[in-house]
Amino acid sequence: MTQSRARTVLLFLVSILLAPTLRLPAQSTARETAPGDLVRTITSLDSALFDSYNHCDLQKFGSYWSDSAEFYHDQGGLTVGPKQLVDIIRETVCGKVRRELVPGTLEVYVMHGYGALETGVHRFHHPGRENVEPVGEARFITLWQNKDGSWKITRVISYDHHPLPR
Repeated sequence: MTQSRARTVLLFLVSILLAPTLRLPAQSTARETAPGDLVRTITSLDSALFDSYNHCDLQKFGSYWSDSAEFYHDQGGLTVGPKQLVDIIRETVCGKVRRELVPGTLEVYVMHGYGALETGVHRFHHPGRENVEPVGEARFITLWQNKDGSWKITRVISYDHHPLPR
């Protein structure tokens, strides 16, 4: 073995032996979650938004959305703006579907300089048709913008819609 190769092998073996004793800065595996007051704010907004959805209070429902809101749905495609969203809710949801947040699934993250990101899982029930239509479930991501103290939804992605087993 040449002297150069022997030195390389020796350095490799020393590095293996010393590796457990070296302290390199660890990458954090913890996710940055929002402070409690922001979590309470977003939880309250989610509850109020879907209370208006469930009770077909379309004026209130529309008030939560920014003028440029985009709603992406894995089965329905893209809907832009609060008027189009309200029209779809009027036609497809009112009296036909009730949404509930799955307990323990809501997560809120700070979006510095913008607002908050909300994620979770929700279920959709069909009042009076429970024996005919299965309960549906989906995941969602909601981007809330805080502009001058007013919270508005700017983007939503609703995906992974599927019926729950009976």
